[in-house]
Amino acid sequence: PAGEFYGQVRWDRVHVFWGDERFVPPDHRDSNYRAAREALLSRVPIPEEQVHRVRTEFATARKSAEDYSHALRLFFRLKTGELPRFDLIFLGMGEDGHTASLFPGSAAVRERERLVVSDKPEGQDAERVTLTVPVLNAAARVVFLVSGESKAETLREVLEGSPRPDYLPAQAVRPEGDGALLWLVDRSAAKLLACTDGL
Repeated sequence: PAGEFYGQVRWDRVHVFWGDERFVPPDHRDSNYRAAREALLSRVPIPEEQVHRVRTEFATARKSAEDYSHALRLFFRLKTGELPRFDLIFLGMGEDGHTASLFPGSAAVRERERLVVSDKPEGQDAERVTLTVPVLNAAARVVFLVSGESKAETLREVLEGSPRPDYLPAQAVRPEGDGALLWLVDRSAAKLLACTDGL
């Protein structure tokens, strides 16, 4: 089915950024950039200069985060205090309610000043570089893609439970102003939701 839409996208006008990245080389098996390149970017005619990956060739993840923040400021021509406004952000959600690399209880979830931060989530092998909540909430559209029965309980808590964004970071994503939020979930993930008419 994806082939039907191939020619409908003006790839010469598309710029791709990353919501988060593991602090690993770009050709590493755990690299989000590598996954995106193999699944999509190598299959479409998008100009290489319009692919804005998180550069992980630095000595520290913190330096990588600072570099990506600088890249965003240059691309969006941001003034002090301004946020980039992405046209569209795709996000997933983990079984623990994390999204991007914003994990439960981490300081990264509460960051409100920086555009990009580094973090070493508990229980994770690699350090992460991630966009912060204010950047996600400044987007014109945010789409969550969630699938699988293993995420059903967390999805119910995120959408229908009490607000606990520090411990369910996906709850913190609420686009501001005229921004739009859409959840695309499969039947298995939605099985515990109260409003499942038509599923």
